[in-house]
Amino acid sequence: MTSSSSSDRPSANPVTILDLPLQPSRGSQSWRVFFASSFLVSVPVFFQAPIVRLFPELSLVLTLFWVGLGFYLYQRPQNRWWGDIILGFSWSWLAGSIYWGWLRSEPLIHMPIEAIGLPFALWCIWRGWGKIGNFFYLGSLLGTAITDLYFYLVDVIPYWRSLMTVDMNPALASPILKAALGQVQTVWGISWAIVLVNILLGVSWWALKKTELHWWAFAGAVLSTILVDSLFWIVAYFA
Repeated sequence: MTSSSSSDRPSANPVTILDLPLQPSRGSQSWRVFFASSFLVSVPVFFQAPIVRLFPELSLVLTLFWVGLGFYLYQRPQNRWWGDIILGFSWSWLAGSIYWGWLRSEPLIHMPIEAIGLPFALWCIWRGWGKIGNFFYLGSLLGTAITDLYFYLVDVIPYWRSLMTVDMNPALASPILKAALGQVQTVWGISWAIVLVNILLGVSWWALKKTELHWWAFAGAVLSTILVDSLFWIVAYFA
């Protein structure tokens, strides 16, 4: 991999809204990176979750597919940023396969498992390699950490353990989800949700003010955390 810092800058004076570039080509590429990053954070909710629940070994092996696809695309100049971001995504996929496949009943080790690729990502960033993918991974890791922090602050960790015990059986999971939702719908829970959502929004906005593509990948990963968490609470509400 080579440093992406020199190729990550959009052209000067792009068309903007709220100081964020809309056009021309480099500005639109920033948005493509942003939306690709957001999509790849959302993928596990719809795609990996059922695979890892039913076939954890297959989910783990699929990590090799993502790594191979990432390297393949990275070697093609027109698709290099796609390869870069998919390589970063492979760390999230690997961590999700390990944790949700075999260790999901223990929330305390969730973040250590999710951070399995952190030393490598930081080393690559220090060397200037694969910045788009590694910043995507850091963004998704930050979003996950904020979500876990909220769970601890609002004391819904016991409900997490209970859900894993019933293995998300709809009949048994519904009352647990309702109880967890009740824990969230308190002054304490709502207040912390507002604080942490604003932190995510602030960090994302700060990153979107940058010109390099890797910051846009970071922002997309962080912002999409709000979407994924919202989907979880919507499911809990209608359970």
